[in-house]
Amino acid sequence: MERLNTRTGRRGGAGHGVEAVLDELYTTPPSDFVARRETLAAAAKTAGRLDDARRIRAARRPTLAAWAANLLLRSQPEESRQFLELGRALREAYQALNADGLKDLSAQRRRVVSALSRQAAQLARDAGQRLSDSVQQDLEETLRAVLADPDAADQWAGGRLVSALTPPSEFRPGTTPPTKRPSPRSRPASPSPSPGRASKDELAERRRARQEQLARAREAAEAAQQRLREERARQADVDAELQRARERTEEARRRMSAVEEQMQQAREECRQAENEQGEAEVHSRSAADVVARAEQAAHETTQQVRRMARGAT
Repeated sequence: MERLNTRTGRRGGAGHGVEAVLDELYTTPPSDFVARRETLAAAAKTAGRLDDARRIRAARRPTLAAWAANLLLRSQPEESRQFLELGRALREAYQALNADGLKDLSAQRRRVVSALSRQAAQLARDAGQRLSDSVQQDLEETLRAVLADPDAADQWAGGRLVSALTPPSEFRPGTTPPTKRPSPRSRPASPSPSPGRASKDELAERRRARQEQLARAREAAEAAQQRLREERARQADVDAELQRARERTEEARRRMSAVEEQMQQAREECRQAENEQGEAEVHSRSAADVVARAEQAAHETTQQVRRMARGAT
């Protein structure tokens, strides 16, 4: 039974335990992984959870492509679930559809893989990591493997990839679909009956089953595409708001710069006024001294005149 549910960072009752810690750890950028791992392990050890500490410390750092795939799974759980559903439908259809049907599904698969890989690259950029062309190619290979291989799908759904996945050779993009093979239940031990003896009901049932499988795969692909369009629209809104915030920040910085210039000019004017005040105070004291000396001289002269007047009489 293939697992189609993606984890969202919590598992059952251990939502706050080591499983949640490991889930969070594997969304940490690879450049910060080791430091974060040691911090979390030390915290578990300090709390007395030695087994948890050992599990955390044993976690392997993921490659950049594996981390981006983990980040996509965690950040877009609904879209990831639809992607896993698409993979299951493709794997079912691969054994039942004819070459034309497989060609149609393969084209949808390429579009979905390309769109999801670009979305994962954007999530990585938002987290401060730019993916190179080779890493982007590894990421696309991983997503193709998820569609083609149920084991790879289970690994990715676990959210803890440590390296890129490789799709099986018979399901690689660009490979010519093999001719339709009968399912095991329709392969008798004796030679197959001639087409003329085939039951019309069985042929109609097979045709109906193929159409249903094709319809499910198309619905899953369209749902993934619709989800991507919605996410892109939301991303555009976020980018627009970010641009507006940057413009507001720049305007505030310009105003602050203008205020700082005014404050600097005011400080210079204040220093100049203080210097002028100091000079005026010096002049004032000098003038006061002159006035005091003049008053003293006038007083002495007046006294002398009075004395001379008394002597004359």
